[in-house]
Amino acid sequence: MDGSFAARPAFFLFLSFLILSLASGSEEKATYIVRFARSEIPAEFAEHSHWYDASLQAVSDSAEVLYTYGNVAHGVSARLTPDEAAALGSRPGVVAVLPEARYELHTTRTPEFLGLSSDASLWPESDSGSEVVVGVLDTGVWPEIRSYDDSGFGPVPESWKGGCDDTADFKAAVVCNKKLIGARFFSKGYEASNGPIDESKESKSPRDGDGHGTHTSSTAAGSFVPDASLFGFAAGTARGMAPRARVAVYKVCWAGGCFTSDILAAIDRAVEDGVDVLSLSLGGGNSDYYRDGVAVGAFAAMERGILVSCSAGNSGPGDATLSNVAPWITTVGAGTIDRDFPAYVALGNGKNYTGVSLYSGKPPANELVRMVYAGNATNATSKGNLCLPGTLIPEKVAGKIVLCDRGVNARVQKGFVVKDAGGVGMVLANTAANGEELVADAHFIPAAAVGQKAGDAIRSYVLSDPSPAAFLVFGGTKVGVQPSPVAAAFSARGPNAITPGILKPDLIAPGVNILAGWSGGAGPTGLAQDSRRTEFNIISGTSMSCPHVSGLAALLKSARPGWSPAAIKSALMTTAYDTSKSGAPLLDVATGNPATPFVIGSGHADPVRAMDPGLVYDLTAEDYLGFLCAVGYTPLQISAMSSRNFSCDAGGKKYSLSDFNYPSFSVPFETATVGGASGVTTVKHTRTLTNVGQPGTYTATVSTAADDVKVVVEPAELSFEREGDKKTYTVIFSAPSQPSGTASFARLTWSDGKHKVASPIAFTWT
Repeated sequence: MDGSFAARPAFFLFLSFLILSLASGSEEKATYIVRFARSEIPAEFAEHSHWYDASLQAVSDSAEVLYTYGNVAHGVSARLTPDEAAALGSRPGVVAVLPEARYELHTTRTPEFLGLSSDASLWPESDSGSEVVVGVLDTGVWPEIRSYDDSGFGPVPESWKGGCDDTADFKAAVVCNKKLIGARFFSKGYEASNGPIDESKESKSPRDGDGHGTHTSSTAAGSFVPDASLFGFAAGTARGMAPRARVAVYKVCWAGGCFTSDILAAIDRAVEDGVDVLSLSLGGGNSDYYRDGVAVGAFAAMERGILVSCSAGNSGPGDATLSNVAPWITTVGAGTIDRDFPAYVALGNGKNYTGVSLYSGKPPANELVRMVYAGNATNATSKGNLCLPGTLIPEKVAGKIVLCDRGVNARVQKGFVVKDAGGVGMVLANTAANGEELVADAHFIPAAAVGQKAGDAIRSYVLSDPSPAAFLVFGGTKVGVQPSPVAAAFSARGPNAITPGILKPDLIAPGVNILAGWSGGAGPTGLAQDSRRTEFNIISGTSMSCPHVSGLAALLKSARPGWSPAAIKSALMTTAYDTSKSGAPLLDVATGNPATPFVIGSGHADPVRAMDPGLVYDLTAEDYLGFLCAVGYTPLQISAMSSRNFSCDAGGKKYSLSDFNYPSFSVPFETATVGGASGVTTVKHTRTLTNVGQPGTYTATVSTAADDVKVVVEPAELSFEREGDKKTYTVIFSAPSQPSGTASFARLTWSDGKHKVASPIAFTWT
């Protein structure tokens, strides 16, 4: 399952807290939390409180101490000016000076981050909203958690033809209700390949012993759940994107994977049952669409008016690493939100580094502990730096904090390896493969993950200092982190390896450190050694971003029941944003540079704007069949995709990708050969816009970073007289030859002064 980026397959939802910083840039005092390195108390102080007071007096003659902390956070809370806080932060022994924040229990953080609220009048939260059914193909469901509470729900929609499988450990009459209206499992294909399911290890039923399926389904459409958290992290009221939608779960993934036959059987049943949206946080290698079970099943669903949302995959940051690239699939990449879980690594040389952690056990003493690099404490002949099982020498590790490099085995498993060898803590350092991307984990021992730069610095210290030492401090939950969103480095990228003329991914949505429901059959790390149990878990991956979009699609479907899947997809894509609130481009964690459309597609989902997109690029099933003609599919191959009697030769129509009415543009140019023509290539694309709002006149503008590409829109103005009006335009792209592999980008926007209907453009030379 490539959709999730956790130690094992994962799940997700979101959580709570509006944070307002109380510190200002003026000289007015604000409250700061000041954390001291407890072990670094100077010899002249008999009590820590005396040291704290002296440090405050050194930067301020009027600092007011509110609280002195001796157990939960060694330090104080004090009223300081910003300048005083900055000065205090540079003093020896001060680990962090953090502005206090006011938290309002609100809703899950992702709806808050996306601009949704429980009382938003734009969104139908009752009658029509509860008529929409979100189908989720995954690892099943843990029905007892509160995310599937059906309080306040009316009767199951009359259109629903599905139900729940009844087994020894999944009593349908007890666990299914007016919220969780469907739960089925499909295992025949899996068992045919792998032999009978070992029911002592996993349930041959819709029950989710893994957690991934529970996380994704509760992210898409979980009910409101107050007091949700993972061991106190990300505390608040959890909810799915479409909390009034119904949920139908189809278990197709088992310990050994997800098999095409089971996936297709589940999609087939979901179509029969009457789902409105299908969410698949899974994928595999790229292959022709007719060979891809997900693409084939999604095509059949699309023909019946069902929107299909899939994860882009977690194979980034390499180029052309995407899964699920068929144009009838909404392909979703992952971005961050404005919440983080900081952890601090304080070294014996006085330097401090910030990482992340979800460690929730007994806080370690704030005193320096000897540190060792795994590569110097191993019996492995190679890769001893990775803390692989059985490789650490207990005599060299016992009682120490171990620096492990990221890679090969699961991040949380490295902590178990350290613990088994007698280590008391771990610093997990990124290498070049992961750069500065940080993913928080519910570590079983005190552990902090740090980026590559910090990891290199810490490694250099440990290898050069004769007595390296460190201690770890854990910062809980922090909201209001900027910049956000940024594109996750693990999120798979374009260009589209199957059809370069279709730009993928389509958009990104929250997928990093997401809180959502979890299985009672697995610990938060997913490892067999983890006996902890929690109703919610925090994990990362495009598995988490996909159900965000699935739930948003359900919201749009409930508000606009007459819209086709293509119209809903267009609304989400053309209203997505590619710049932050400050106007700066969204960044790519992998490079630190502005994210290109190969990384974020149209941009980050903005559901409030998607509700009123103004115009949409609509497509019918016949248009998608025309697409198959345009890419050269034979009648036999097309028949593998659709049961319709369709011929590419009927009526003498010529099909071209440049006429395919997609909401984004991908324009491949050919590199001129030596001695050829001038090298200037001209390509024309035609699109049709449908008015879904008020009458109005839209004007086209093009912003481009491609200096040598000329873009002309004809006509540059379109007037719509009524809802449903359709207008066609042509875009003419002209460009000189460039070296093969060159890429550049632009953005076409139609605006009537209120709406902005934006399409990314990718230019490539091959």
